[in-house]
Order: sequence, then C-alpha cells, then structure tokens
Amino acid sequence: MSYTIDRNLALELVRTTEAAALSASRWMGRGDKIAADQAAVDGMRRMLSTVQIDGVVVIGEGEKDEAPMLYIGEEVGAGGPSVDIAVDPIDGTTLLSKGMPNSIAVIAVADRGSMYSSPHIVYLNKIATGAEAARAIDINASVADNLTAIAAAKHMNVRELTVVVLERPRHEQLIAEIRQVGSRIKLITDGDVAGSLMAATPGTGIDVLMGVGGSPEGVISAAAMKSLGGAIQAKPWPRNEDERQKAEAAGVDLNRVLKTDDLVHSDNVFFAATGITDGEVLHGVKYFRDTVTTQSLVMRSRSGTVRMIDATHRWTKVRTIFGEA
Repeated sequence: MSYTIDRNLALELVRTTEAAALSASRWMGRGDKIAADQAAVDGMRRMLSTVQIDGVVVIGEGEKDEAPMLYIGEEVGAGGPSVDIAVDPIDGTTLLSKGMPNSIAVIAVADRGSMYSSPHIVYLNKIATGAEAARAIDINASVADNLTAIAAAKHMNVRELTVVVLERPRHEQLIAEIRQVGSRIKLITDGDVAGSLMAATPGTGIDVLMGVGGSPEGVISAAAMKSLGGAIQAKPWPRNEDERQKAEAAGVDLNRVLKTDDLVHSDNVFFAATGITDGEVLHGVKYFRDTVTTQSLVMRSRSGTVRMIDATHRWTKVRTIFGEA
C-alpha cells in the first residue's frame, strides 16, 4: 500500500461503516433481524464499491448463521492495493432488533493473505484485554490466574475488575469461576466485537473479555487490537464431535493458541466501526428533523492512530445511502 492511499483509506472505510449503520438504524427495535442485516449489507456494499482498493472478503459474518452477507470471496472496491477484508455489517443484530445497546457496524482491512480464516471452525474460545495487561493474559491458564495477572498488571484489586462475557449456557462454568475469584461480570447477549473493544478501550470500565464467540469476530477484534495496543488470544472451539472430526481431518490444530499476530499478521491494518445503538464505546445513530448524526472509530496499526469521528449527515446524503432518489 502506498503512503497516499494509506492516509485516504481510513476515512473511506469510515464511510462504509457509516453507510451500514445509517441503513440498519431504521430497523432499530422493529424485531426484524433479517431486514436489518440486509439493509446494513446493502449500505456497506454500495459504499465499498467506491473505495480505492482491490479487496476480497475473507471474513463475512453471515456465513455462520445464514444471514444476508457480503459473501466469502466477494471482490469489492474500485481498484487499488490488494487487501483482505473482514466485515460485520451489524455486530449485535439481535441487540439492534430489540433496540438494545452496543450494536455496531465494523470493517477491517489488511494486506492480502494476512487474515486468519478456517471454514471448519466457526467459534473460538477467546480472551482479550487492553494495552496495560496485554502481556499478562494466557488462554491456557486458569480463569483465576488470568484475572490475578490482569489485576496486577493494572495495579488493581482483582475484585475491582470487570469481565465482559456473552450470556450463553456454555459459559455457566466460566461465570462461576469468575464469581469465585470475586471479579465483576458484565453479561452481554450479543456482539463480542463490541465486547473486545470495551475491554481494550480506556474509560469503558471493562477490563477483559472472556469466553467463546464467533471466529469472524475474533479476527475483526484482532485488527482493532493492532491499533489499540491490546491483545487477544484464541483457540479453536468445535461445537460438536462432527465439527471436531472435520476440523482435524482438514489439519486444524485444535490446541493451537492463536495470538493477535496469528489472527491478523499484517503490520498495516485498518479498522473502522460506527455505532448503531448507544454503547460503552460509541454513540448510536440519532435522528433529527433535517439531519442524522453518527459516531465512528477509525484506527490504523502502522501509525497507531485512533480517531473518533462525529458526523452530521443531511437527509440528501442519507437517502443516497438508503438507495432512495
């Protein structure tokens, strides 16, 4: 990637997440996840077609749950540097459909061939934290040892830590172990990219993410960690014996610890996210009589730059994003 393209690409990517967030936001609280997902995909795809990249989608959230999607292998962009693209037009579709916090639109871009992808494993067991405790985590260690190490790195009492965990039956034991240590827990129903951002962004009050979530979200979270200075570690987590056997037959090492650089090994990574509903990291889309406002986060690993962008959109632009005359 040339220096000139690098500088411009960050803001172009924000426009893609803004388009997804603006399109999806009209479905907030309406209970229709498929329609919201389709709107976000359409908005993001339309804007991606104008970005000066030669992109291939290697991570598409919809593959896991048969939702509308930017599909794996789809070529996007108007020509330019060759890049991998990881997208989640709505991280937290259920949250959006219920009008709940922390749904976001996200995209990550890195040099071609640098993003981890395994079609045989759709879930990863993860631990993610911010820069202060990046060297303290070890996914092979116990919950108690990890929380003790994180607390020491952050000069906190372990009882002062807050752990974000997806609220799933599979996490009953994890939750019990966290409570036994004495740390606090923030349960989220969906959206573990947002959960990773909470854990890595100063000022959210969240110290670490733990538990099993989607592998696409793990790769996208790793892209964010590259700029935030945080760390994520993950291990493949087959959902059943059939998935385990297929993964092993394909040569997937189920004991391998995937660190940040394994999930995204490029040193030139871009990450952008726009809030759809309000959350710990980003404000959601707000509608007014003549305008709509968005808040976005855009980061670049090579420079370590992290920008928050508050934007006001006039209805003429918004109608274009919606595909309306």
